[in-house]
Amino acid sequence: MTTQAQPSESAVTIDAASVVAVDHTGFTVSSLDDAVRFWTGTLGFTLERRSEMGGDFLHQVTGVHDPRVKTAIVKAPDGYVVELLQYSNGAQNGTVPNSAGSIGAAHLALVVRDIHAAIARVEAAGWKAKGSPMPIPGGSRQGTLVAYVSGPDHITIEFMQPPER
Repeated sequence: MTTQAQPSESAVTIDAASVVAVDHTGFTVSSLDDAVRFWTGTLGFTLERRSEMGGDFLHQVTGVHDPRVKTAIVKAPDGYVVELLQYSNGAQNGTVPNSAGSIGAAHLALVVRDIHAAIARVEAAGWKAKGSPMPIPGGSRQGTLVAYVSGPDHITIEFMQPPER
């Protein structure tokens, strides 16, 4: 008679809670119209849909008091989804620090064909480069040019231009 090992309760719990995919990235913005214009007109994403929601459901999910939010879903050329959210009481909730080094700061990395053209385009839309494009000095992405840009809501985007092979 052979006995089979049974998975421990903690192994089952970990397996059941494992991440299976990334669905989207969300950014809270001060103006949904301005954000949609930037993401679609400047970065080339497509607007998939807009909606509004609020009430107890949203409060229970987000923990935001008296939440009313306008949302827009924009999609990158490769299909990656970004959700833009404008809360009705947004300014009361505060803003993210304007430093990529702040605890909790996040960024979205976008692959571009020409990093200098991408920076010029976002600067024309009112965003600012946080530094200069620099090549990654080593590792599997050696030679990839990278630079951060940031907009009026302190959303940080990293542009990455892979080296020509």
